[in-house]
Amino acid sequence: MKKNLTTQYDDRQYMESLDFELYYYHDTKPSPRTGLHTHKYYEFYFFLEGHAEAQVQHEHYMLKYGDILIVPPSVTHGIFVRDFDIPYRRFDLWISKAAFDSLRHQGDEFGYAVNMAIKESRHVIHTDRITFNSVLSKLFYIIEEHKSARFGRDWQLKLSVSDLILTVNRLAFEQFNDRKITQDVLYQNICDYIERNIDEDLSLDSIANHFFLSKFYISHVFKDNIGISLHKYVMKKRLQLCRDAILSGESMSQACNNYGFDDYSNFYRAFKKEFGISPRDLAKSAKLNITDAGVSSAEKVADKDES
Repeated sequence: MKKNLTTQYDDRQYMESLDFELYYYHDTKPSPRTGLHTHKYYEFYFFLEGHAEAQVQHEHYMLKYGDILIVPPSVTHGIFVRDFDIPYRRFDLWISKAAFDSLRHQGDEFGYAVNMAIKESRHVIHTDRITFNSVLSKLFYIIEEHKSARFGRDWQLKLSVSDLILTVNRLAFEQFNDRKITQDVLYQNICDYIERNIDEDLSLDSIANHFFLSKFYISHVFKDNIGISLHKYVMKKRLQLCRDAILSGESMSQACNNYGFDDYSNFYRAFKKEFGISPRDLAKSAKLNITDAGVSSAEKVADKDES
């Protein structure tokens, strides 16, 4: 499970980054921590595994999988491991005051959970396994992006951290206002996952494994929300992206490969069935200069089959 993304724990209580720091800790042999302390940044703590108790001011919380702990600056707090024989695993996100104030300046929604922690001492958000798995996906993505050297990485990190914080605030609002997590939330989480992984394996089995749910339950959720199967949704999503790519000048075979189609002939037939026109005729109708010299052998076979 993404062991290469873990971080060696240390007792540092100050930030080295100007904006945020995110750590994934997995201690197979936990040891005593720093005890009660304060720091100058905002802390968002995501608990996965272990037997640990959080103390914030005079409040005590026995932590369980899916709990999110929110600690504003200058608030006394600590995490105390109660069983050192059980592995201890969690994410820890630190955000500087300046970076968090910048987020709140964009919208009051970003500060809801922190305000509830400060004003009403509501420091813990409880989530179910389905919801928390979607949060974990966002956390892993941020760490992976931070370790990359991709173009626009810094901006992507800002957007991803903003998205994560907004998600935490939504969860806080739903919990503190007695709003139950519904199938609609799961449906949207699955749609977001498909959007981010459109070129990967998006079979019902793989998505069920990712969300730790029965594939029959996921099928039921999709049918209830959109009226078609998950397989058809993924196919329509991919075909639409291929259509847009072809209209923008991308070759048919390239569009096919970029959006998760392993076989060009199957893509060709599905495209024509969906849009009533072949990808080649679509390109022609858009007055793109496609010549036989730029057409793959697979495309030529598909053209012959069509005629």
